[in-house]
Amino acid sequence: MKLLQIDSSARTSSVTRRLTARFAEEWEKNHPEGEVIRRDLSATALPPITDDWSATRIEGSKMTPAQRSYLSTSDELIEELRAADTVVIGAPMYNFSISSSLKAWIDQIVRVGKTVGYGPGGPAGLLAKKKVVVITSRGGAYEKGTAREAFDFQEPYLRHILGFIGLTDVTFIHAENQAREEAAVSFAAVAERIDRIVADQNRRTAAL
Repeated sequence: MKLLQIDSSARTSSVTRRLTARFAEEWEKNHPEGEVIRRDLSATALPPITDDWSATRIEGSKMTPAQRSYLSTSDELIEELRAADTVVIGAPMYNFSISSSLKAWIDQIVRVGKTVGYGPGGPAGLLAKKKVVVITSRGGAYEKGTAREAFDFQEPYLRHILGFIGLTDVTFIHAENQAREEAAVSFAAVAERIDRIVADQNRRTAAL
């Protein structure tokens, strides 16, 4: 079993980093023989999408050394994702959306022929049978049915783009109100929920 832990906060002591670390710690307790792959996006050189991205449409044997070098980061990130059974993503909310580093990671792993294919019926995700947990931190609250729900461009986008590449078993855990007095209470509740989710996942895996 492999867990891919992705951190995208620009801050080293962020709420999401503490919570993804909690998730990984609990996962390791339940999978003592498993492997945790840690990917810190703030410490990863993520190339922008440029004209060189067109090399993704070229057969590998026909690529130039420069093209292969340009796509090497994308290849590495996709292989990490493919190898994982469970993926936990730490995603702080920046300006109602996601961090630039997480968006840059998404740009590298959404790739035709690697993670999404096109056929007569349109696009089809090529990644499946993985459990994804997205842990967010937010200064306020964006609960469904409230006026502030319309400002949440974080969960809807992540749910859609992950589903686009075949990752449809996605659980969102929101550490909300982190800029308010109830921050500690919300953090503790999320930590407890993480423990329950990891334990429940382990029970289901054992049953299978």
